[in-house]
Amino acid sequence: MTAVKRFFDSLKSYLKRTDSLLLALCLTCTVFGMVLITSAIRYSGSLRSLYVQIGALAIGLFLYFLFSVVDIDIIAARWRLLTVFGLALILSLRWLGNAVGGNRAWIRFGGIGIQPAEFVKISFIITMGYLMTKLKDADMLDRPSSILFLGILLMLHFGVIVAVSGDTGSALVFLFIFVVMIFSAGIRLYWAAGAAAALVLVAPYIWYYFLTDNYRNRILAIFIPSQIDPTGRGVTWQTNLSKIAIATGGVFGRGLFKGPQTQAGYIPLQSSDFIFSVVGEEFGVVGCVVVMGLLTAIIVRCVVIGLRSQSRMGALCCIGVAAMVAFQTLENVGMCIGVAPVIGLTLPFFSYGGSSIVTLYAAMGIVSGIKMRPRPTMFLR
Repeated sequence: MTAVKRFFDSLKSYLKRTDSLLLALCLTCTVFGMVLITSAIRYSGSLRSLYVQIGALAIGLFLYFLFSVVDIDIIAARWRLLTVFGLALILSLRWLGNAVGGNRAWIRFGGIGIQPAEFVKISFIITMGYLMTKLKDADMLDRPSSILFLGILLMLHFGVIVAVSGDTGSALVFLFIFVVMIFSAGIRLYWAAGAAAALVLVAPYIWYYFLTDNYRNRILAIFIPSQIDPTGRGVTWQTNLSKIAIATGGVFGRGLFKGPQTQAGYIPLQSSDFIFSVVGEEFGVVGCVVVMGLLTAIIVRCVVIGLRSQSRMGALCCIGVAAMVAFQTLENVGMCIGVAPVIGLTLPFFSYGGSSIVTLYAAMGIVSGIKMRPRPTMFLR
């Protein structure tokens, strides 16, 4: 009885110190997402995706609790090991990766798929938070050598992901995280002007030599869809079906399990990349607003915890996590309604994807841990 009492006392103490609001928001999104996934896969007669999602949630909750009690500064101090391990994990796709949707971004173990780039987001955020803090504290963040060093780390991740897996969507998440974190760290604005000028200069080269015809058409289709895809069965096909489904839902939606396109399985990847179309068709505009409101609340909560942290590194890590969720949310919703190119990013917490769920809960555990320890040991020293 004594051991049981100690366990419940420890659990009660933990729940008092952790960010219960953040955890509640994440669980609400995930449970709602499971309902949507169940509707999206109902036509197939198989609930395997739902079981995988439940298993991923269990692992994710374990990592949430683990990362919230582990001192992130101890992990961050080993940033070299984190970087090497992350890059090696992505490079393993060269030999172990399986092509899914045109990208070699998955490693398969039997019926279970793992997306390495998802997990590497965590190590990337921690590494960048640690290095930017060290450089800022030493008043070296604005030095050209520091910018070059951080830029090389970014391009290593970006380049390896694109070269090995072809997953440009995940690579762009890393880029967005980096940009938001380095500006939050306090970089001078003249670096922004320089980066913008450099982007203008290299944009033609990127457009003609880096992007494939398929990616160029996906971008152009946002502005001139009738010229890029006059039949509507090419690069705009997925988005067109998604927009039809969302428009069909109206204000209040057709009702759960009653969406015509969803229940017929017409929408491609409707349980993952295009889960937002299921929301629109079966829950209408109201459902879409609720989903966006919940995700916005998570993003804002991460930012608030970061701003309240007395640790610069903790604040930067919180901002990095918020940036990750924000970019994926805006891009996923954008491609579902036709205002962003289709690049295969899932809707955080809602879409089917075990690797994504595990990564998101681990990231939220880091944020919660930062709230529990506003002034880590290394900063006290």
